[in-house]
Amino acid sequence: MKRPVVPTAKVVPLWRARAHRPPTGGCAKCGSTFVAREPAFIHCRFCGSLSRIPNGSLLDQELFEIRSGLRLAS
Repeated sequence: MKRPVVPTAKVVPLWRARAHRPPTGGCAKCGSTFVAREPAFIHCRFCGSLSRIPNGSLLDQELFEIRSGLRLAS
């Protein structure tokens, strides 16, 4: 018995959809330029979203958060 042919849907991951936006130097979600660059993320101060930097070190991000008082050392 043959399987029926089902048309495939195009699935684009969210990070790729945002990566193809023109570089504005701002937030990928709202477009605001009120952003702060952290070691592993771009943090939008307007809407609060975090965009992951692909090659950003999570260890450096953790040290940044501890040193700036955003997280308590355990």
